[in-house]
Amino acid sequence: MNLAEIGIGGLILLSAFLSMAAGVGALRFPDVLTRLHAATKPQVLGLAVVLLAIVLRVPAWGVVTTVVLIMTFQLLTQPMTAHMLGRAAYRTDALRRDLLIEDDLGRDIAEHEDARDRDDDPAR
Repeated sequence: MNLAEIGIGGLILLSAFLSMAAGVGALRFPDVLTRLHAATKPQVLGLAVVLLAIVLRVPAWGVVTTVVLIMTFQLLTQPMTAHMLGRAAYRTDALRRDLLIEDDLGRDIAEHEDARDRDDDPAR
């Protein structure tokens, strides 16, 4: 076993640890928003690390382009998915509002509703 194989094995173990941390966080955190954070951040980093290990093990152009495509689609879809799930959880009250530090979305929704009410006011 040479040094490259040991490094690749270390990267795979790091990826497994990050994926396990994402799973544990998704099970243990108290509400939807923190679970989404736990499920997306380490999972994407874990995927990046294992894809790096694959590229180091098989450094061919076909593998590199496939890895770049996989990582690109993952980086484009994961944040958007988490964002949409978070907004859906917020609007259906499926989260704990006492854990929110700052409620920017609630303020924006209230401002939008106030502006809509002013536009619908027949006295104006």
